[in-house]
Amino acid sequence: MEFPALSHHGGTRSVTGSCHQLHLDPATSLLIDCGLEQGSEAPPGAEFAPIGFDIAGIQALVVTHVHLDHVGRIPALLAAGFRGPILCSEPSAKLLPLVLEDAYKLGISADPVQIDRYLTLLERLIVPLPYEQWHCVVERGGVACSIRLQCAGHLLGSAYVECDVRGGGDEPSSRVVFSGDLGAPGNPLLRPVQPPERADILVLESTYGDRLHADRSDRQQRLEAVIDRALADNGTILIPAFSLGRTQELLYEIEDILHRKALLNESRQAPGDDPVQAIDWSRLPIILDSPLAQRITQAYRELHEYWNHEARKRLSEGRAPLGFAQLVCVDTHAQHQKVVNYLKSTGRPAIVIAGNGMCSGGRIVNYLKAMLGDARHEVVFVGYQAKGTPGAVIQASEGAEGFVQIDLDGRMYDIKVKVMTLGGYSAHADQKGLAAFATAMAAAPAQILLVHGDMKAKRMLRNVLEQMFASKGEVPQMMIPY
Repeated sequence: MEFPALSHHGGTRSVTGSCHQLHLDPATSLLIDCGLEQGSEAPPGAEFAPIGFDIAGIQALVVTHVHLDHVGRIPALLAAGFRGPILCSEPSAKLLPLVLEDAYKLGISADPVQIDRYLTLLERLIVPLPYEQWHCVVERGGVACSIRLQCAGHLLGSAYVECDVRGGGDEPSSRVVFSGDLGAPGNPLLRPVQPPERADILVLESTYGDRLHADRSDRQQRLEAVIDRALADNGTILIPAFSLGRTQELLYEIEDILHRKALLNESRQAPGDDPVQAIDWSRLPIILDSPLAQRITQAYRELHEYWNHEARKRLSEGRAPLGFAQLVCVDTHAQHQKVVNYLKSTGRPAIVIAGNGMCSGGRIVNYLKAMLGDARHEVVFVGYQAKGTPGAVIQASEGAEGFVQIDLDGRMYDIKVKVMTLGGYSAHADQKGLAAFATAMAAAPAQILLVHGDMKAKRMLRNVLEQMFASKGEVPQMMIPY
């Protein structure tokens, strides 16, 4: 075997479970991500399964970002005896314990003693690294490897990983780049992706390698129009959203809508004007009903130095994009049930953001049970709904005529609410973004491995990349590991 070499323990046959091992020599390696297979791709009991590969010689785990399909197998890794450093960006170091604590409670054990022991070990191993700086990870037996994290634009703290591998002798170093998940342009909070300067081997995600995203430029205007319509009907807007990333984007954009509405209202009430205010936006409650989303949102606020320029500018103007006055946070289950009953009985307009994003569990389900049968209300989807999930069933009823029902926890509910899907909220780069990342380097990588996508997406992305490189007279080796 020639080194550096790669082996894969997930993320090659599916879109989840990313886990890649970079072998520096026969006895020394790094692990890049340790993700859990999720959804229909996951075998039963995946969260309890042993790690499934030999951890001997793994010097460190490098985390690209804290979504569970990239970090969800860390409990199994620790149970197998791994005690090396967990290297990640500084924002990820703050977010990782929050995400893994919640997952541990839901999937493994709610015992406070076990949770405390787990978190104590986890926090002892986490090593935060600044972006854009090289960090030596391995230097032993004639082999050395340094890594550098670069902003990936997918999630606060997300990174792609550059690995500079040096063997013995005078041979030049090899550069291996792991993309992690790359973000789409135009995220309101995050800094954009800057492609790497070089790569000999590029391990590239391909989640949306077969498609182009909808235009993102007018998504806030479309969200505002949906809210206007629901308020005119005295209805509640239910937005199923995952706690990490999507929720914070929504809050940021809703705050901007509220801010502009307030300025517009002030201008209408200037001396000599007759105030016309059919809808009082200033009294509209924005209800965040998710304890995990609240903790993550608080962490996002504390990590504002990692926001992009525009978001930080709003802070400097005295605005609070993720903590505005109309934001109501619901914590306990008793408070949650009171809010559900209040909104159902009063018909007061409100926006509710609650998990989970596919309506397959979490607090959003109680809102759906209470409100699906009332046409005043609206369910707004801002994320992908996997086939077979309740979210997909409700989404499919959009524009449907006639009698539509859904099974929630063994009981049938009529779907009479309005249903809307807002595009432009994907956190992943599309085919164009992935291709731009791979082809922007001064010289083509010698080898590109396409991972983290279904086979159709990988093949289409491979074809696009081959054509783009061929137009420049370059022929990298394109591989689809399986």
